[in-house]
Amino acid sequence: MKNPELFDVIELLIDLPSHSLCAGDRGAICEQYDNLQYEVEFTNSDGESIALVVLSVDSFVVVWRSASKTWVPIAEKIQAIVSTLPEENRSKVFDFARSVHNEQISV
Repeated sequence: MKNPELFDVIELLIDLPSHSLCAGDRGAICEQYDNLQYEVEFTNSDGESIALVVLSVDSFVVVWRSASKTWVPIAEKIQAIVSTLPEENRSKVFDFARSVHNEQISV
């Protein structure tokens, strides 16, 4: 899995109430630090900066890659999220995916 890069667009996996940000909000990476921390700028619909937050890589998922100018496929986003989970929770995700798969076959 590719590391996040400058100007990638990310989507929060967590709420950040101190910054009035919620899981699902999107921002752009504007600085990358040596310790796998990233400074992310969040803007409003007018493009005005509303928050500048330093985040660890496990608190977001990349949804758009600046270098290739492409949206990240859903399977890759799911893989990125699952890779941060403890093994027990990974098994729960797998069980859920299997049940969704079985529903599709039954239809």
